[in-house]
Amino acid sequence: MGRLTGKVAIITGAGSGMGAEQARLFAKEGAKVVGADMNVAGLQAVVDEIKANGGDAIAVKLNISSSEEWISAIQTAVDTFGKLNVLVNTAGIVGPFTFKAVDHDPDEWDKVMAINLKGAFLGCKYAIPEMIKDGGGSIVTVSSIGALIGGQGGTGYGAAKAGLIGMSRNIAVDYGKDNVRSNVICPGQIRTPMSAFLETEDEQAKAAKQYYLGKTPMGHFGDPIDIAYAALFLASDESKFITGTELPVDGGVMAN
Repeated sequence: MGRLTGKVAIITGAGSGMGAEQARLFAKEGAKVVGADMNVAGLQAVVDEIKANGGDAIAVKLNISSSEEWISAIQTAVDTFGKLNVLVNTAGIVGPFTFKAVDHDPDEWDKVMAINLKGAFLGCKYAIPEMIKDGGGSIVTVSSIGALIGGQGGTGYGAAKAGLIGMSRNIAVDYGKDNVRSNVICPGQIRTPMSAFLETEDEQAKAAKQYYLGKTPMGHFGDPIDIAYAALFLASDESKFITGTELPVDGGVMAN
């Protein structure tokens, strides 16, 4: 308990799945949480749960691909809690689940890039100045093992997630002397609403599930809390000398 005491954290995608679990855990560990999501109902339910359990949190509706909404969200965080120390870029979409570039619609490509890559970039762009004002901070960006190997998502998805790694490394180098750290988590298959299609009776979904399980040495998918604990470590001072790196949380896929 208390690993984030005194810190203010913005978590995107906090209305469900990995982001919601991060919000709950961060609040439990003492952070003042600014949950951000387009899913207002889900987000408010998470914030209400945090408050009912004695935590401190607010909900902010946020389209992460909008500069204006990012500026407003960060200003709300600072106005409410006085500072900003942590940004967790979790929100994202899967996009078209195809493995072949020729099947990828260009408009869908642009959508995946706008949300999965540009959205995190905008968060970093507007959060970093506030972190510097308070002596530094930690950026945790959720990418995917699809950024590191093929066959783990669509072409656009993999490209966007790989872009997050390049972005994060550059931020680590550019702002290290400002004590702003930047790291990436690369999840494998995690049980979330986004991956729920893998549990359906659709033949393609069943084949995909077996494919991913076959690639995972531990033989099962992860849970949102597995990502939340990794994010907690990278957000806390326990990782104060770690920046510019990627942490796979994948049940051993990258070792296979």
